[in-house]
Amino acid sequence: MLTLLNIQSSPRIDNSLSRVLSDKFIEQWKIDNPDGRLITRDLMKTELPYINQAWLGGAFFPPESQTPEMLAEMHVSDALVNELKAADQIVIGVPMHNFTVPANLKAYFDQVVRFKHTYNLDGGMLNDKPTTIIIASGRFYTPGAPEEQCDYASGFLKCVLAYMGIKNIRIVLAGGMRAVNSGQDTFENYVEKYLPEILVAANEHRLV
Repeated sequence: MLTLLNIQSSPRIDNSLSRVLSDKFIEQWKIDNPDGRLITRDLMKTELPYINQAWLGGAFFPPESQTPEMLAEMHVSDALVNELKAADQIVIGVPMHNFTVPANLKAYFDQVVRFKHTYNLDGGMLNDKPTTIIIASGRFYTPGAPEEQCDYASGFLKCVLAYMGIKNIRIVLAGGMRAVNSGQDTFENYVEKYLPEILVAANEHRLV
């Protein structure tokens, strides 16, 4: 039985392109994997503490040197790391904020990039797993677009996932939402526009 980890980071609950396209991906994934297990990690509903001194002690000090405060700081991180390890496949919905990922997704990776848990001195410790990242943005950042070089979200996500051992990554750049926000196009048209690419990505997960 395959387990899909669905990570969502958009502050929009309604009319979020990254969330809706992720839902379309999951619908197809469930058809292809009727016995599969879905875990949803909505970062808008998860209290993610920022890294502090006690967290660093809990992450890097030997067990005999850790204080109760340090151990308490690791509870969220431990749960997220275990969730990530349990997943066979991943889908991540991301709105681009100021050319990169939103703060809650950065905070998530700060919690799961853990020495001797997800990486060590020899490299990533996680099993590679098919990962689809859906990045919604107001402008276009696809190859050849005038502002292609401003897409720092894709590079960050590919780098941090690869650092933990996840390299089988497909990125869907769902750009152009400015047209919807300004009333020049409809949200439904943009969902339909990117749906074929989403279904291709879901099919790749099925073929694993």
